[in-house]
Amino acid sequence: MGEGNEYIKLRAAIRSSLELASDRKFNSISMPTISSGIFGFPKDRCVEILVEEAKNFLVSNNITSLEVVEFCIVDDETLDYFKREFASMKELNDEVCS
Repeated sequence: MGEGNEYIKLRAAIRSSLELASDRKFNSISMPTISSGIFGFPKDRCVEILVEEAKNFLVSNNITSLEVVEFCIVDDETLDYFKREFASMKELNDEVCS
């Protein structure tokens, strides 16, 4: 953390991982919460970026082989951020669909 463009680099890393898995015809991928540990990237932003990039990739790539994108969560604080992120996605989806 501190070299600059961390958010852009994280988005690119996630996108590249998803593209590589799809190119290799994987059905699933498990991704760690990259950068949120000793690197010091804010966990809330990390989770937001991970989920957003995975969702955007899956929605915009209807020919991908990926069926499952899972996240490796190693601590309760990060888990809480994921729960909040998915809850807000559900609320937004419920509003759009009603």
